[in-house]
Amino acid sequence: MAKPRELRRRIKSVQSTRKITKTMELVATSKLKRAQDRVVAARPYAAALAEVIGDLYAPELAERFPLLRQPAGGARGRRVALVVITANRGLCGAFNANLIREARRRIEQLEAEGAGVDLHLIGKKGITYFKFAKRPAASQRTDIGDKPSPSHAAEVVGPLITQFESGALDAVEVVFAQFKSAVSTPPTTLRVLPITPPNATDPGRKPGDPGLASGVSSVRRSANYILKPSAEAILEQLLPLYVRNQLYRALVETAAAFLGAQRTAMKNATDNAGDIIELLQRTYNRARQAQITQELAEIVGGAEALKG
Repeated sequence: MAKPRELRRRIKSVQSTRKITKTMELVATSKLKRAQDRVVAARPYAAALAEVIGDLYAPELAERFPLLRQPAGGARGRRVALVVITANRGLCGAFNANLIREARRRIEQLEAEGAGVDLHLIGKKGITYFKFAKRPAASQRTDIGDKPSPSHAAEVVGPLITQFESGALDAVEVVFAQFKSAVSTPPTTLRVLPITPPNATDPGRKPGDPGLASGVSSVRRSANYILKPSAEAILEQLLPLYVRNQLYRALVETAAAFLGAQRTAMKNATDNAGDIIELLQRTYNRARQAQITQELAEIVGGAEALKG
């Protein structure tokens, strides 16, 4: 059995750790509410964009816009840009590991189909892993953090849109954590380019569904619009905006998912620390009781020896 002094040191150490994890849990909880608000605020705008583009889409218009250009043939020989979003920090359970696993799965799938993959990494954890795996990255970003903005999304996806329009890329996909709730954040792969025509999406999905791929609308509504200046001019502005919004949603959902994962991990760590302290306290009490009993026995034995 450990000595009481050693047990006291261990109890103090675990108590200090519990204070840290409890503080981190409270901080993550306070940040999570604002992150959830950003996610909820982004979804109606994305749904409205998808709805308008779905109403404006027509096959004859699609031929004029590179962002609607669908790949011809199989994946062999294609070039795909894969944007992988992870967190800058850890202490969030398997959150980053799950995103990296999803990215690896998608890379292996694309390369098995004969496609080339350009990695664009956002977040220190993803950068560190792929650097360790000796996988070169086309670009890296660590400055976005927990509060992504539309300008961040534009900076990341703007060059990719240009490359796609020029034909240097055949597709752009994003690996991110889809925020369903604070405890449900599955890693997801979302294709943002090319934008899928409305009739190519799943008819069971609704516009603006968080899991909706790059399809703009699942059901084309009958609408009677007077378009000024023209559908072509409107689509020319809306299509890049839609792509930027898709990446912005991926960023805000991943940020909210990270805070939810961190809060859960820190709560579990705090609860476990409490259990360990309780166990150590019982062990300390038993050790102290045994020590006192031994000291009493020695005193009684000494007294008896003096009498004899």
